[in-house]
Amino acid sequence: MFDDKDGLLAELAAYGFERYLAEKREALALTPDDPVADLYRGWDLHVDFGLRHPAFYMLMYGTVRPGRRPPAADEAHALLVRLLRRVAEAGRLRIPVGQATRVIHAATTGATLALIGEAPSQRDLTTSARLRDTVIASVTTGELVSSGSDLASRALALDAALETALTIGPPVAEAAVPLRATETALLREWLQHLAG
Repeated sequence: MFDDKDGLLAELAAYGFERYLAEKREALALTPDDPVADLYRGWDLHVDFGLRHPAFYMLMYGTVRPGRRPPAADEAHALLVRLLRRVAEAGRLRIPVGQATRVIHAATTGATLALIGEAPSQRDLTTSARLRDTVIASVTTGELVSSGSDLASRALALDAALETALTIGPPVAEAAVPLRATETALLREWLQHLAG
């Protein structure tokens, strides 16, 4: 049915990702509409899932090979990208969405694997909380960017809004992006340059 042991393990990892995504979507739907608060909550949900399901987590994240990810892993990645895009649109992201995604993914995965590797009686969950606070503070601003401040965050906010309009489409009340593809690409390049 699975061809070989690797096929069976890949199916188990896909099942783990599906469980993880179902839990995460449900929990994030219950939180207030604050994208930075959702980042904190998402981190805690990620670590908690790994500690409750260490065998699944090890299959999902501990056996990663380039070019071989279950579709549910791509969906988990897309969920983080969407969340960070919301942070950027709110003017609260310090670095580009792609870079923030890599930083947060690496940090949450590393923290979870490190905690799984410790005996349950020896685990100090404040390690994850401290790392979470440090990482999220390094990629987000402390409060909403007000008019006339923090050019980098404002450039990232506009870039994220353009990305959303181009990939998801604008809200019905708004018109589509009135730029040609080359103009949009150039504008996004300038915005990312301004963001540093």
